[in-house]
Amino acid sequence: MDLAERKKIWQDFMDTGRIDPRLPPLVARSWQDCRRRGVDPQHREPIPVGRDELTAILHKNRFLLQVAGPLMQSVHEIIRDSHFLLALTDRDGCVLRTIGDDAILEHSENILFQPGSIWRNDRVGTNGPGIALEYDTPIQLIGAEHYCADQHNWTCSAAPIHGSDGQVIGSLDLSGSAAAAHPHTLALVVACAFSIEQTLRSYHQSHFMKAAANGIQEAILLLNDKLDLRWANATAARELGLSRKGLAALDFRRVLPQIDWASLHPDDTSDSPLYIDDLRVVLPGRTRRFSATLSQTCDATGRTYTLVLRRQEHLLRSVNRVAGNQATYTFESIYAADPAMRRVVERARQYACYDGSVLIEGESGTGKELFAQAIHAGSSRRRGPFVAVNCASLPRDLIESELFGYEKGAFTGALREGNPGKFELADHGTLFLDEIGEMPLEFQAKLLRAVETLSIRRIGGKEEKKLDVRVIAATNRRLEMEVAKGAFRGDLYYRLNVLELIIPPLRCRPADIRYCAQAFLHRFNSRYPERTRQLSPAALQALQTYSWPGNVRELQNCMERAFYTSPAAVITPDDLNLSETAAMAPRQVPAAGAAENSGERAEILECLKTAAGNVEKAAKIYGVSRATFYRLCQRCGIRPKDIRRRHR
Repeated sequence: MDLAERKKIWQDFMDTGRIDPRLPPLVARSWQDCRRRGVDPQHREPIPVGRDELTAILHKNRFLLQVAGPLMQSVHEIIRDSHFLLALTDRDGCVLRTIGDDAILEHSENILFQPGSIWRNDRVGTNGPGIALEYDTPIQLIGAEHYCADQHNWTCSAAPIHGSDGQVIGSLDLSGSAAAAHPHTLALVVACAFSIEQTLRSYHQSHFMKAAANGIQEAILLLNDKLDLRWANATAARELGLSRKGLAALDFRRVLPQIDWASLHPDDTSDSPLYIDDLRVVLPGRTRRFSATLSQTCDATGRTYTLVLRRQEHLLRSVNRVAGNQATYTFESIYAADPAMRRVVERARQYACYDGSVLIEGESGTGKELFAQAIHAGSSRRRGPFVAVNCASLPRDLIESELFGYEKGAFTGALREGNPGKFELADHGTLFLDEIGEMPLEFQAKLLRAVETLSIRRIGGKEEKKLDVRVIAATNRRLEMEVAKGAFRGDLYYRLNVLELIIPPLRCRPADIRYCAQAFLHRFNSRYPERTRQLSPAALQALQTYSWPGNVRELQNCMERAFYTSPAAVITPDDLNLSETAAMAPRQVPAAGAAENSGERAEILECLKTAAGNVEKAAKIYGVSRATFYRLCQRCGIRPKDIRRRHR
């Protein structure tokens, strides 16, 4: 059809409402919609948006403008001499930008085809951008195929633009004189709209990937084959403490001395990633440690090394979780009915509020680690690790590496990447040194320095690492006496003994014997309700007269054994199987005259000499109450006053 035929078809529709079968179906549908909506084909009113509203619309569509602008300019360079107008609209038909020569721009003002005007079918009648937006399809309108008469001298080819989610976000239109209409014009517009969509999709994908990369806790650095920085996420700049410019200036061969770059095969991209649990990152003036993953890829731009750094704290947290370096007991886990034990628990609660070193003294089985865990669980470090070390079980030649760790190649048999020690594992938490009295004398000086400075140097390492660790030590020895004998360093003792906690033995707190026995029995009854047991009065009496050399641990084992083996529902003294002659309590008050033969008198005298005759202090060293210590002195014929006079 030529322009005249299109005009006749339009006029016939206006007069009769009849649709000519030669009219494109979408155009026919749009004409009918315009008539139903009451659009005036002869007197269209200008409907531009206000200046402030246009500013808001342009800001809302800034990404679309940013992407489409260069592509529109490229198309305009191609059609510069054709006197066509290129226009971009938003999803509501508002014109965002137009590009064309002065003549076509001036001509377009006659029909208000300029930024801020609305080109929807319900506003200005059937038009190219309106159909592209309303029906989501490319369209070319020529002359009188437009619904309104003032557009009959125009041809427009429009295509919808889709966002990354597939929804229509705007349209691209190429308009000019109706006499210059050409089918290739629509193809050009469709191709340009497709390019805008692809660029938008790439932009969004890149934006989301960068947002995701910048939002994770790992530092990501991309290096080219010359080990120059290509890109780094925000976490890398934050973790390494450098700006993007500072990162780009780094020599990564020096920054990452542990990585043997020469061993990475440049022609093989199938190698598995390189995992390094303990990577030193040497930065200007400081050294940081990370766990790392290094992988390599090859594309059109060349080889790229991807280095992912994770703070070593994350690795140590995982190690602690797997190793069970967590406190499981709280103060509610401690059975305490005896007033003396309750005072100890209350003091431990007070210690939990502070960060000072704690020394827990008590016989084996009194629950020293239980108290240590409760102090940790009640402190501000409760979310951190609780790392327990039994000093008595550490081989002499491995003590330093176990506590302080070691670097790569520090000694024969060392792990390839090195290994953190217990101090590092306990960072931001608590290090519990059990049986500290068994620590070899020659290592105590190094331990003292670590406890005093809270910094360690790995075996084979060159730099010290500052830590945030609370140290709790425990022993079944009387360390003050060990210091007097020269078997334990006095400076280490006083450094550990900032907050002292002495747990009395079970025999010195009779109320706890009954309470703990009933608590243990209740636990077993709850676990095996079909085998409920209870203690006879005679059994309770037998428990309270026994010396309990193994303390609470022995009592728990005794109750468990009786629960399993007692033939009747009531546990008798015979079921307890207690043998007083099998093991006497180390601190049981001896009979008159027996102390001298057993050497107890000499030990009591040594405690008094160490305490300069101070009975309360000597009793604490000996591990009994002051009243019990006085009775021991009386039975052994010892007068504390005489000791005090000698030390004046």
